[in-house]
Amino acid sequence: MTTRKHDSFSYAPRGMSRDEAARYIGVGATKFDEMVADGRMPRPKRVDGRVIWDRLRLDAAFSDLSEEKVANPLDRILK
Repeated sequence: MTTRKHDSFSYAPRGMSRDEAARYIGVGATKFDEMVADGRMPRPKRVDGRVIWDRLRLDAAFSDLSEEKVANPLDRILK
């Protein structure tokens, strides 16, 4: 019988690297850098020599992003 090792990180960690944070919100690292620079995403925390983004702050910033407004084709007909 083979024993499987349990993955203790099957959930998103609280602190994330730049690449992990970008992947977490669904964008590439370059776009993530732009979003941090313009304030749409939070700045990181520094822990000794590491730069870490807080998952909870990423969640809050993501929730604050504006939603895409999709044009309703019926609006054109009714005008």
